[in-house]
Amino acid sequence: MAHHFHPPVSGPFAGLELLSSAVVLVDEKLIVRYINPGAENLFAISRRKLIGLPLSRLLGEPPGLGTALHNALRTSWSYTGQDLKIQRNDTESIHLDCTVSPIEASGVRLLLEFRPIDAQLRVAREEQLLQQQQANRELIRNLAHEIKNPLGGIRGSAQLLEHELADPLLREYTEVIIAEADRLQDLMNRLLTSHSMMRPAQINIHDVLERVRRLILAEFPDLVIRRDYDTSLPELTADREQLIQAILNITRNAAQALEGSGEIRLRTRVARQVTLAKRRFKLALELQVIDNGPGIPEEIRDKIFYPLVSGRDGGSGLGLSLAQSFVEQHQGMIDVDSQPGRTCFTILIPITERS
Repeated sequence: MAHHFHPPVSGPFAGLELLSSAVVLVDEKLIVRYINPGAENLFAISRRKLIGLPLSRLLGEPPGLGTALHNALRTSWSYTGQDLKIQRNDTESIHLDCTVSPIEASGVRLLLEFRPIDAQLRVAREEQLLQQQQANRELIRNLAHEIKNPLGGIRGSAQLLEHELADPLLREYTEVIIAEADRLQDLMNRLLTSHSMMRPAQINIHDVLERVRRLILAEFPDLVIRRDYDTSLPELTADREQLIQAILNITRNAAQALEGSGEIRLRTRVARQVTLAKRRFKLALELQVIDNGPGIPEEIRDKIFYPLVSGRDGGSGLGLSLAQSFVEQHQGMIDVDSQPGRTCFTILIPITERS
């Protein structure tokens, strides 16, 4: 789209006119106060049409951005959002990285800078993710095999020892060894079965979510779990038990981060024209688990899908790794966006229409 002609801008924003990157300035109510020529070109919109309107008219509501902007206003933090999907017009969407910086100038509070992500970079990011997940799975499998063998020996020895001990108090120790060996054995079995054969069937995703909801509320009765379901979603071909386990792991994680009291939202939508692992699908399920907890600690944010990484004392760090493994077996992918006050896990799974 050609540059619009504008009279020269004077005052504090004059320098932004010359930047090739796209810059938008908003006030404390997130009303657009200035948009530079770079942003006009990127969003294919003229300055005249946008100034004075809410930012959401330009960007829609990408997951996490609204909360990030409010946090930036409240705490004067900057924020970087990666791979935001913005609808440029009725037919075209663009993928952008966005940096939000708090500023104080002429009634303006936030400076947003947008950079388009080219398709190659997005594919490279996705490939890197797939390689990492593959490595995770190999590590888990090898680890589980290595641990299972000595566990049997430990358990057997503890049982033999138990029969030799006359003092019942000493037997308590062997009981602990046996119980813990069983618990670890169970964990290893779960790790190894995460790679077992899928049993796909036609399922209704909302039945799965209702089951997860009941299980979580039984465990955390003080939680509020809100449903935000798109009831027009078609049925999914999937392994019901694997999906329950994957969503349960993510939701339980959220409940634990909230320490049992807070709000979780289960949201479903149809996503159209989605590329997953280099394949294009006409329709996909977009399932989000959103909580209003403290957010994922910065230092583990990039690693939470690795096995044995946990943000909690006593956490095994396997829940999310297993969830990712199950979602991948459905040709899907799982992503997270987190800042204090809002963490959103997004699962995308292709819906293959029945012919």
